[in-house]
Amino acid sequence: MKTRIRTEAAALWQIAWPVLIGQLATVGMGVSDVAMTGHLSAEELAAVALGASLWTIVLVSVMGIMMAVNAVIAHEVGAESFQRVPHIMRQSLWMGLGTGLIACLVLNASTLVFDYLQLAPEVHRKAARFVHVISIGLPAFAMYRALYGYTTSLNQTKPVMLIALGGLAFNITVNWLLIYGHLGLPALGATGCAIATGTGLWLMLGAMVLWIRHAPVYRRTDPFTQREAPSWPEIRSMLRLGLPIGITYFAEVSAFSAVGLLVARFGVVPVSANQIALNFSSLVFMVPMSIGIALTTRVGQALGEGDVQKARFVSWLGVSISLLFAVISATLIMIFRDQITAAYTSDAEVRQLTAELLIFAAVFQLSDAAQVTASCAVRGYKVTRTPMLIHLMAFYGFALPLGSVLGLAPDWMPWKPATPMAAQGFWTGLVIGLTIAGALLLAYLHRISGNRVRIAVKSGKIAG
Repeated sequence: MKTRIRTEAAALWQIAWPVLIGQLATVGMGVSDVAMTGHLSAEELAAVALGASLWTIVLVSVMGIMMAVNAVIAHEVGAESFQRVPHIMRQSLWMGLGTGLIACLVLNASTLVFDYLQLAPEVHRKAARFVHVISIGLPAFAMYRALYGYTTSLNQTKPVMLIALGGLAFNITVNWLLIYGHLGLPALGATGCAIATGTGLWLMLGAMVLWIRHAPVYRRTDPFTQREAPSWPEIRSMLRLGLPIGITYFAEVSAFSAVGLLVARFGVVPVSANQIALNFSSLVFMVPMSIGIALTTRVGQALGEGDVQKARFVSWLGVSISLLFAVISATLIMIFRDQITAAYTSDAEVRQLTAELLIFAAVFQLSDAAQVTASCAVRGYKVTRTPMLIHLMAFYGFALPLGSVLGLAPDWMPWKPATPMAAQGFWTGLVIGLTIAGALLLAYLHRISGNRVRIAVKSGKIAG
C-alpha cells in the first residue's frame, strides 16, 4: 500500500507542480496589480479592487466552463482514443471563442452595478475604465484555457508553467511602466494594470499555439493540422458538462467578489483590506486548486481505462494531500499575517484590517481545500450538476445571506448584531458557506466513487 501511495502521489505531483507554478503566475498578475497600485494610492487601489471584483467573477466562470475540456480529453486519453482528440479540440476552441466574446459583453455591462454602490465619483470612473479595458483579454483567455485543458490531459504541463511565468513577467514589467509612468510613458494607474493584463492574455494564447504547433509530443493529436467549422452538437455536449462547472465557480467567486462590492459603502479602507485578503487567499488557494486539476486528469484517465478502483483511490489520495497542505498554510497565515499585509500596502489602517481578515482566511483553509479537490475529483467522473447545486446552496443559501446580516445589520431583520460588522461579518458568512460546501462534496465523492466500484463488482468486471 505504501508503494502504491508513493507511486500515485508522484504521478499526481508530476502533473500538479507545473500547473501550480502556472496558476500562481496567473494569479500573480492580479497580485502585482493590487500590490503595485496599493503603493500608489488608496484611491487607485480601491478602483482596482472594485474592477477586479467583477473581472474575477467573469474570468473564473469562463475558466470553469472551459474545464470541461480537461475531463473530456482525459477520458479519451485513458481509453487511448487519440484519433478523436484533434476534432474535440477544434470544437473546444470554437466554444472558447464564443464563450469569451459573450463574457466580454457581460463584463462590460456589469459595470452598471457601480451606479448603486455610493462610490466617490473618481473611484467610480477609474473602476469602470479598468473593467472596460481589461475585458479585451477574455476571448484570448477562454481559448487559452481550452488549450490548457488539452495539454494538461496529455500530462504535458511544462508549457502551462513556462507560458504563465512569461505572462507574469510581462504583466509586472508593463505595470511598472504604465502605473507609475516610467521611461516617459503616461502614468495611467489602475488603467495601466488593465492594459497589462488584457494584452498579456493574448500573448499567452499566441505562445501556447506556437508551442503546440512545434513540440513533437503533440504531433499525433495536433488540432491545428486542419480547419473545421463549428459543430453545434459537439459544442453543446461540452457545454452540458462545462456550464455547471462555470456556475459552480461563479457561485463561489461571486460570493467573495460580492463582499468586495458590498463593503464599498464602508469606505476605501475596508474595500482595500478586503481585496488584499482575498487576493492573498486566492494565491494560497492555487495549491489545492492545482491538485484538483491533476485529480480531474488522473481520475478521468483511470475511468477511461475502466479502472474504477484506481479512480477512487486517486480521488481520496488527492483530497488527503490537499488537506495536509491546508493545515500547514493555515498555520503559516496565522503566524505571518502582519508581514503579508506589509508586502501589499504601506497604509496603516488598511494593514490592520487586512491582518484581521487573514485570520478568517486561515480558518477556512481546510474547508476550502476539501471542497475544491472533492469537486475536481467528481468532475473526473463527468458529473458536474450536483457540485453546482451544492455550491449554489452553500454560498447563496448560507454564506451571503448570513454575511449580509452580520456585515450590514439591516434594520428590517428581526435579529441582527448591535452594529454592522462590515468586512468581518461577511467573512464569517464565507467561512460557514465553505464549511458546508466542503462537507457535502466530500460526502458526495464518497457516494459516487463507492457506487462505481459496487456497480463494477456486480457486473463481474472486478472481484468483490
